[in-house]
Parts: sequence; C-alpha cells; structure tokens
Amino acid sequence: MISLFARLELGPIFRALMRNKIGALLIALQIALTLTIMVNAIFMMQERSQQMARPSGVDEANTFYLSNTIFAQNYNTQTSMQQDLQRIRQIPGVVAATQINAIPLSGGGWSMSLQTKAGDDVEGTGAAVYMVDEQGIAALGVELIAGDNFHNSDIGWRDVGSTKWPPKALISKALAEAMFEGNWKTALGKTVYIDNHQPVQITGIINTLQAPWNGWNGVERSMLVPQQLDGRGSRYFIRTEPGRRDELMPVIEKMLAETDRGRIIRNVTSMEQTRDKSYQEHQATNTILLTVIIVLTLITGFGIVGLAMFSINRRTRQIGTRRALGASQWQVMRYFMLENLLISTAGVVLGTAGAIALNIWLVSTFSMSPLSPVLLLIGVVALLIVGQLAVSYPALVASKISPATATRGRA
Repeated sequence: MISLFARLELGPIFRALMRNKIGALLIALQIALTLTIMVNAIFMMQERSQQMARPSGVDEANTFYLSNTIFAQNYNTQTSMQQDLQRIRQIPGVVAATQINAIPLSGGGWSMSLQTKAGDDVEGTGAAVYMVDEQGIAALGVELIAGDNFHNSDIGWRDVGSTKWPPKALISKALAEAMFEGNWKTALGKTVYIDNHQPVQITGIINTLQAPWNGWNGVERSMLVPQQLDGRGSRYFIRTEPGRRDELMPVIEKMLAETDRGRIIRNVTSMEQTRDKSYQEHQATNTILLTVIIVLTLITGFGIVGLAMFSINRRTRQIGTRRALGASQWQVMRYFMLENLLISTAGVVLGTAGAIALNIWLVSTFSMSPLSPVLLLIGVVALLIVGQLAVSYPALVASKISPATATRGRA
C-alpha cells in the first residue's frame, strides 16, 4: 500500500494543494454545492414526473367535454339536456355521453366527506364527487371492478342549492381502501354516510378515477353519484371511438349550437389538453430545475478547468523538470487528474452531507419522500466523472510541455 501511494505521488500533490489552498477549497465547495442542489433538484423532478405519470382512470385519448350555458328565458333545462344527450349519442363514432358536474384534473370540482358511521363528530374521508347518469362509466372510460353500474331508474335531478344525496354511489378503489382499512373488497354493499347523516349504499367500485385537484393527497379518492344538475350551466362529457375524437369535436359543437339558439356552446376541450394544463406548472418547474442543474454543472466544470490551467501555468518549470527526469506524458496527466480527484472527493463528501441535510428539511417541510441512496450515489459518481473530464484537457496540455521549453520558461 505504501509503495502504491509513493508511486501515485500523493505527497507532492498534497504539498502543491497546500500552496494553493484557497483555489482548491473554492472548487471543493463548488462541487459540494452543485451536488447538494443537483441531487435534490433531480429528486424533486422525479417526484413531479411521477405525479404527472399517474393514470387518471379516464380514456384521455378519446374523450372531451364542453360547456352548455343557457341564456334564454322560459327554458326547460331537463328536456333540453335529455335531447342533447340523445342527439350526441346517436352520432356515429360516439361511444357514450353524460352530463357531469366536474372534470378530472381540471382544478375545480365538488368534494364531500364520507363516514362509516353517522354523526356530527365522526371523522370522515374526503372524496371528489362526480354526478353522472347511467352512461357515466362508459363516457369516462373508467373500469368497474366490482358491483353494478347505475340504471336509468337510479338517476335523479338535483336542483341548485339542494343538499339531498341519492341512496347509491360508486366509489374508487383508493377511497374504499382509505375507508375500510386497506381491504377495498369489503366496501361493496356497505352503507356509508355523506353530509354526516345521509345514508349512501356502495353499489360498485371502480378501479381508478382521479379528482380534479392534482396536488391533493387524496387525488385517487373519488365517487360517482346518480344525479343530474338541473341548472342553466352544465357540462357534457363525451367519449368517442379510438382515433375519432378530433374529428367529432367540431361536429358535435356545431350540432348543439345549431339545434338550440337559446344557449352558448363553448370551452370544447379534450382530456389531454386538460392534463397538459393541469401539470403545466410541474413541467415548467422541471424545466427550470433541469436548467439549474446544467448551469451549475457547467460552472463547476469550467471552474475545474480554470484552476487546473492556473496551476499548470504556475508550475510550468516544475513540469518540465519532471519530464527531463524521465516522467512520461501519462505520468504528468495522471498527476493532475489525481490532484483533481482528491479535490472532487472532498467536494462530494461535503456535498453528500449537504444533500442529506437539505432533503431532511424538504421532507419535514413539504412532506416529500426521503432521498433515494441510489440517486445520491449516482450524483456522486456523475460529479466525479465531470471533474475528471474537465481536468483532462488541462492535464493533456501539461503533458505536452517539453523539457526544453519548460526550463526556459518562468517559474
């Protein structure tokens, strides 16, 4: 081991670093800062990417929705809505259509608390509420994994301001697990309570249906109720055959606008557009974090290059003397690359401690997941590689200094 250290010339390297302590310390601190920020930035990017990749449960590629706003007087909203849905469903290429009160991932909707026991003081579980008819499941494209769908006879009308809920509901698997201690199958057929005292029987369970709010910790908890809103503003949610959504969006919009002049059809939007808009802040944040990582890495690399070139210019005669004494070009290169490796190692040790400390703060402050050791290891290896790549050119320049040129140069 001693002969190995002697061969690698750690002693001269340490002495050279002590003569330029400030430069080496600054580069080590720069590497530490880069590692601290880089690892946690990548960690946050992964968190957001995982959120954006969560399935909504909806057939997003083939669904869209539109707003139906009524301005005419003496208007029969119930009859008009039933006629609209009948016309939409008869269009070739339409799979299903329903009126709905809220849109998944849209940012706005309804939520209620469900309780396993009635009472004002009983703790409940929050859930997003979607009001649909018997075609709601088919229109959304969600998967019914247990129980039965709604029937036409189950569908009721809900007046504006009403607080009465229907006696049946379909709930998501995640909501069932939250309410019944992780065993979602036991939820089927159970009676739960909404608005503290109104009983609702769970007649079916759907696999996945996200809430309108992507940042909510209960985003997978949702319920479908067999109700239609009787109001002057509503939304129609439509699912088409694969590949026909974009073709049918303007067709349905035009048909609805022309069949009734007493209302306005607007905000025709696909679910894919809704997802993009819902996560645009996440995407922008990831772009900013990626830019910060790239800029910090480049600054660190250029800093290493600058320090190495400065060191070489100061030690030109020393390098030439070593070459005159028989040192090969590879030995000179190895010297500077090992010197940089020592500085980088000190930097990543400090950076590892900083990254862990910062992650502990992020976890405690924002309830994020702990940092993966694998990610930290990847960050350490990546910065060590960056350091070696950055110093390779200055080391190559140093290795090409000839003995004669060096001895004539200035120290």
